[in-house]
Amino acid sequence: MNILKFITAGSVDDGKSTLIGRLLYDTNSILDDQLEAIQQANRKNDDGTIDLAILTDGLKAEREQGITIDVAYKYFQTDRRKFIIADAPGHIQYTRNMVTGASNSDLIIILIDARKGVIEQTKRHSFLAKILGLRKVLVCVNKMDMVDYELAVYENIKNDYLNLAAKLELPDVDFIPVSALKGDNIVQKSERMPWYHGASLLDYLEEVDFEEVEQQGWRFPVQWVVRPQSADLHDYRGYAGRVLGAGLRVGEEVLVLPNGYRSTIKSIELDEKSLNEASDGASVIVHLADDIDISRGDYIVSAKYPAKIEKSIEANISWFENRALDVGQVYLLQTHAKVSKIKIPEILYTFDVHSQEKLLDQEIGLNAIGRVRIKSADEIVFDEQQDFPANARGIIIDPRTNLTVAAVLFQSA
Repeated sequence: MNILKFITAGSVDDGKSTLIGRLLYDTNSILDDQLEAIQQANRKNDDGTIDLAILTDGLKAEREQGITIDVAYKYFQTDRRKFIIADAPGHIQYTRNMVTGASNSDLIIILIDARKGVIEQTKRHSFLAKILGLRKVLVCVNKMDMVDYELAVYENIKNDYLNLAAKLELPDVDFIPVSALKGDNIVQKSERMPWYHGASLLDYLEEVDFEEVEQQGWRFPVQWVVRPQSADLHDYRGYAGRVLGAGLRVGEEVLVLPNGYRSTIKSIELDEKSLNEASDGASVIVHLADDIDISRGDYIVSAKYPAKIEKSIEANISWFENRALDVGQVYLLQTHAKVSKIKIPEILYTFDVHSQEKLLDQEIGLNAIGRVRIKSADEIVFDEQQDFPANARGIIIDPRTNLTVAAVLFQSA
């Protein structure tokens, strides 16, 4: 049974948390104690029914204000698939939280209030979906009950969004009209929208499939050098990490980066058992045929399909911090286990999320998205988003505060 990871995004009060709550409630995915807690909560809808948004409100401020601040993760499964849901905030000041939730998602559900149509946050979140390389966009036109389930309203919003998607070059967009509050087209098809002939949200999520990225080779970021140096394991030397991609197998020629040494895979170990091949996502210990100086943060990669190595890199960044990017400041770039000192001496441009134009701004502040040049003290091992997404991301840390101040995406201009 495979896993679908998706995120909900949209403007404030578009009904993201209610939609997730409805999905969980109508699929009987709520524990008895959770159900009892929301039934006893003070928050009710106008018609006196349970406010299902409470299910995703983890912070006290969220429960009190009825808004989403942090990313809430929920898990459920059906007979056909397992799901990991990220409920992202709609407020502009929490865009960084949305980026965090979207970074590991396969699909994004963008909610649009049927009364408001395509607005600023719709454009912002759609643009982020493009920048982050999300593989599919599902637009849920919500609150159809408040526009009398009118087909014309749905069609107008659909046409407006398709124009936006064309500008952003979003290749794969689908649409479902829903009412999260009333449950229309969430788990069951709605009889109040007979003009809609597509799937319900749950059916869509169970059936949606993705075209596989033509990703060649594999990556093995070294998390830890295993060297017991005990009497029984005096010569033992293994490299522990998590496999990215498929094809890591015994006997394959490998390249160790950034030093460039070559060797072959001697053996692969998982829970003290030997494997001939390690699957994508497996946490294993790799042994090489040669004794090579390898440290935490180095990479073992396929010799046929090596990664890129650069000290000067162009990348897209999404800025998280109130304090603007300082081109003279030393920051830290972390990619997997590797942490390098960097400077960002040049801001090439920023993106206008409304017009999707490139602006020659000289500042990147909170929630801004821009393209910069990064200069590193160490050689950075990376791939571009379109080639190998799992090795195309990183974070920037401010050593003065130890806070993560930006997300980085290595992507062609």
